[in-house]
This record gives sequence, structure tokens and C-alpha cells, in this order.
Amino acid sequence: MKINNRETINQVDQKVLLMGWVHVVRKMGKIVFVDLRDRSGLVQVVLVPSELDERSAEIIKDIKPEYVLAIEGRVQTRGAKQINQDLLTGTVEVLATSVTILAEAATPPFEIDNEDRQANEELRLKYRYLDLRHERMKKNIVTRHQIIRAMREFFYQNDFLEIETPFLSKSTPEGARDFLVPSRNYPGKFYALPQSPQQYKQMLMVAGLEKYFQIVRCFRDEDQRGDRQAEFTQLDVEMSFVEQADVLSLMEKMIMAVLAKIKPGIKITFPRMTYKVAMEKYNSDKPDIRQDKNNPEEYAFLWVTDFPMFEYKAGDRRWGATHHPFTSVNPEDLPLLEKGELESIRALQYDLVLNGNEVAGGSIRTHNPEILHKVFEVLGHSDKEIQAKFGHLLEAFKYGVPPHGGIAFGLDRLVAILCGEVSIREVMAFPKTSDNRDPLMDSPAAVEPEQLAELGLKIKK
Repeated sequence: MKINNRETINQVDQKVLLMGWVHVVRKMGKIVFVDLRDRSGLVQVVLVPSELDERSAEIIKDIKPEYVLAIEGRVQTRGAKQINQDLLTGTVEVLATSVTILAEAATPPFEIDNEDRQANEELRLKYRYLDLRHERMKKNIVTRHQIIRAMREFFYQNDFLEIETPFLSKSTPEGARDFLVPSRNYPGKFYALPQSPQQYKQMLMVAGLEKYFQIVRCFRDEDQRGDRQAEFTQLDVEMSFVEQADVLSLMEKMIMAVLAKIKPGIKITFPRMTYKVAMEKYNSDKPDIRQDKNNPEEYAFLWVTDFPMFEYKAGDRRWGATHHPFTSVNPEDLPLLEKGELESIRALQYDLVLNGNEVAGGSIRTHNPEILHKVFEVLGHSDKEIQAKFGHLLEAFKYGVPPHGGIAFGLDRLVAILCGEVSIREVMAFPKTSDNRDPLMDSPAAVEPEQLAELGLKIKK
């Protein structure tokens, strides 16, 4: 059975079977040296014709970069002058006795073995399966896996349930534009892909499940906005019978558990600052409080609290929710809600900022249906609209809803910062371009007229 390349350092004088890609091939007379790559790393393989069977000796002259090989051989210690200190397996090499070409490879459109010569993003995304062969990209994907695994382990240890929520849901006004999915069985009606599982996770609290989390895909049909994606991943968390301090404290412990796995030894703190102070001192609700902003290994976390409950949207000439309408009004400011003094109302909302980037946001939720109805009215919804858009949630709230709150982490952004990357596209396996195209699959793409007809749709030109 194949062993990982990195295991060769523990297999000296043993026969091994390796499989992987040719990273680099070097020919020195009749002897061929191959740096063989698998997910675990590189190992040097020595191909000497006199040590190979007749078939293998004949084909080694045909080997090229990115060919996929199976190699049988014996692990041997390198001479002192041949040790490669930059390679995990640099103290050993494999003297091959048999070579099989499992797959040939065309010349890649960009170099795999040279991290410094990066192709443009369009080309990299078109050939993403090749781009992911780069050591940096592979390391980012592995780190993402380690972060998600550490998160899951933390929540399992703290008695949370991992629960999936639907992707086909209902269009509700939650901030961004929904992706709509036409229903073939119900012509003229549409599902919507979730911008977040917000209402589902609150109904899980009504159901009495108390502690929920999910690593979930979310969808927002937004215009191009910097380093964002139409689909992205959240760590979504909700808890019953908690106050703001409980949520913040538990999330700090989760972050420390994650960092202990991927960056052991790093010391971090979680200072707190109100929205008012942040705006007065930094003119930003996500200030970068690092002492040295040029040091990528400094991680400055900051909780920003006491956000305004409402913000005036001048373009729409109406008040909107700063976070979302399910956020709880600070109990001290409830009288202001009755008076209509919206600009002075604080929310029980909190954001976690890392190096000047918002990586998480959450709130204690409104669990009083009368207050929630009042908030919807303030946001300009009529009774008919409230019933149509949120009637299912208000109905659920009639049946004994616990105080509850939660938070959602922008997982892509958090991973990117911890990997030292500027763009979230560098830590996603198959991202879209900045204008929401997929060069790999050539999407979005037109569909056959028959498909449109099945759905009762026509393209307006």
C-alpha cells in the first residue's frame, strides 16, 4: 500500500511504495532524479537504470513534470553533503527498483514548482485544480481544514449540537439581495437561498435544543464589493438562556482553542470597546488596534459592542436595522422605541474585529413578539407584509420562546487572516472572481430553452 512521502524518514532500509506527481525531474547522465510530490510533501527519488527492471529502465527517459508515477524502492540515508535542510524528507532518498507511469500530463499553463511566478487570477481560477498544487495553496486548504476541525471539536466538547438547516427557503428582507430558485412544481413561486440561517436557528431555540452550531454555506446576490463572494461560509452559533457576556466569553475560548492547534504559543487578548468610542477614536467600527500593522504574526482581536439599533438609509428615505431586525434593543433604551427616538437606541449587538477586519457579528435576539412586531413596523413593514414575511417566526414565538443569542463568523475571512493572505479567494478551494464568475466551470451560463419552459420562465431581452 502507498505510504505518504513524509513517512519515508521513518522507513530507512525498508521497501516502500510511493505514488504522486513529478514536481521536478533532473537528468545527470543515465541517472534521473525526481522530486516526487504528494499531499504530505516532497521526497527525492533516484532512478538508476541498473537498479531498475527492464520495463522501468526503458520508460524513465519519458518522465516529465506533473506525470503521475507509482514507484517501488528502498529508502536510504543521504550522504552528509547531500542532505537538504529545507525539506522535511531531506535526510533520505528512495532508490527506485520499479517505476510505473499512472498518467501522463500536458505542460501546465503556469509553473507548479515556482511559487514566485504566479499567473494572473483569471488563469489561476480557470485551472484551479493546478493552482491548488502549489505548496502555498495546499497549505492554506490544510490550515482551513484544521481550523474547522478545531472549531467542531470545541463545540462538541461544550455540548453543542451540529444541526443542518435548509438551503431552499423563503425570500425575506434581511439586508442583501436574495438568490431566487424558481419552483417547477409551483409555477410563479420561488425558493430563496439563505443569506444566513438566522430564522432557522432561532426556531431551533424555540424547539428547546438550546445549543446549536453549523459550518454553513450562505448566499448573497450582492454587487461587487471588494473582497466578497456571492457564496461564502459561516460558523453559525446560537444559544438559549444566555446574556451578551456569556456569548463573548465562550467565543473567546473557542478562538483560543483554534489558535492552540494552528499557532501554538501565541498570546492574545480580547479588549472591548463600544461603538461610540470606536467611532470617536478611530472613525471606524472595526478599528485595527495593532501596535505594528506591518507584523503579520500579530493578531489584535477586539470586541465592539453597543451598536446603534437603527440606521437611516438616506437613499431609501427610511430606517433600517444596523444588524438585522431580530436583534434585541438594549433594555435601557426600550422607552426610546416607544417615543420613536430611533437614532439614540442601542442594540445588544457585538462584532469581533481582527486586525481591522470584522470576522464575526452577532447579537442577543428579541424574544418578545410584541417588541419584534414593533421593530418591523419601525422598519416600514405593514401588518400585511409582516405576516407575509415573518408570520412563521411570530407564530413560533407564541409557544414559549427562551431568551437567546448567537453569533456568526465569516470563516473565509478569519482563515485568510490566520493564513497571512489578503484575499479570501486564496483560502477557498473553488472561489469566484471578484465579479462573481467561475472561469473553471464557465458559469454563470445560459440554459436550454426547454429548461426555462419547464419553469415557466422567459428571458427578457
